[in-house]
Amino acid sequence: MQNIYLARQPIIDLNARICAYEVLFRDMNKESVITGDRYASAAVISNVLNKFGKKELLEDKRGFVKIDEKFLLNDIIFSVPKEFFVFDLLEYVTMNERVVERIAHMAKEGYVLGLNDTKLTLNTFEKYAHVLKYLSFFKLDFERGLDDDISFYIKELKKYNIQVIASKVEDHESYEIAKKFGADCFQGYFFAKPKILENAKYEAARFDVLKLYNLLMQDTSIDEITTEFEKSPEITVQLLQFMNSGAFHFRNKISSLRHVITLMGRVTLAKWLMLMIYSKSLSKNKNHKPLMLMVQNRIELMEIILKDVEPNVKSDRLGEAYLVAVLSLIDTIFSMKLEDILEGINISESVKEALLDYNNIFGEILQVILFIENSNFKGVTQFERDNSLAPGTVQKAVVSAIENVNHFNHPEMV
Repeated sequence: MQNIYLARQPIIDLNARICAYEVLFRDMNKESVITGDRYASAAVISNVLNKFGKKELLEDKRGFVKIDEKFLLNDIIFSVPKEFFVFDLLEYVTMNERVVERIAHMAKEGYVLGLNDTKLTLNTFEKYAHVLKYLSFFKLDFERGLDDDISFYIKELKKYNIQVIASKVEDHESYEIAKKFGADCFQGYFFAKPKILENAKYEAARFDVLKLYNLLMQDTSIDEITTEFEKSPEITVQLLQFMNSGAFHFRNKISSLRHVITLMGRVTLAKWLMLMIYSKSLSKNKNHKPLMLMVQNRIELMEIILKDVEPNVKSDRLGEAYLVAVLSLIDTIFSMKLEDILEGINISESVKEALLDYNNIFGEILQVILFIENSNFKGVTQFERDNSLAPGTVQKAVVSAIENVNHFNHPEMV
């Protein structure tokens, strides 16, 4: 499985404590070769929220993310949880009327903004005169040299309650100089090199995301939207990871995918989907990876066998079965312990017990699926006896599931 990468570099305060992280784009070669700043920004944000998870990557700190003018002005930025990031404006962003208005609006809405690796001179104050009151951070690039009046300029910034971060601090001498001039925080190789983090690349097909987005924007029933989500386990898993990032705090336990969609709402879901599209992290190849075929097969088996055990099963029960199947391989996808993942997802106890202890009927069916995958026919036979099913019922379910998965992945063959 192809992996995705991010780099994370700590930002240190005056007491040598980590106060934030800068999150940096890395390509498949673990290099910072950027084809476009807008793409890099969206890819970093999307990967933090949907692939790595905010808690795992940033803990309780904010992440600094570089953004250009196009990303700043696109409404997709309002789909990003404002509690998690500092949007660091690149130096070449022009302070035109639209940019100034957007910065003011974002500050009013509670977003945190800063200036990225900028040289601090009199020209700096002239350029950013109209937005200084909206900024929270100023990154001072030590590699570009310091103006003779640097101490005065830093004091001027602090009049606006702007914290100064001395970036690219490479040695002890630079660190002492930065402290002397009044920097509040520090970043650079002297403290730590960017740590490259790796996770499994797990992406949804572009067409599926676009279709879901269109359904959300139309007058489509919640049942139809849920059905479309259920056709794409890739999107569902990323949605659950997004929720796990801490962006939402639901009072009630989540029992099904339909429940998730209802609680989040159409607008929030649509914005989230657009962020996925915008980041270009979606595969152009619609062919599902082997792991995704396994997830899809488990979904089919869970639902078919549950209907055999409970012929009059209701949709909410089927929704729980779907959630169990999707989450049953999430530890493999995210390279984390299942217990740790479930700890951060507000799912119902029945779903959690099924996944961790094989309790209740969902857990029993999941265990039967594992029996099937490991050719444990004795366990399958015992399940049929325990649930008063005719011999061969599970085998028929296996055949039906295979047919359904093949139809799902190769509709042109039918």
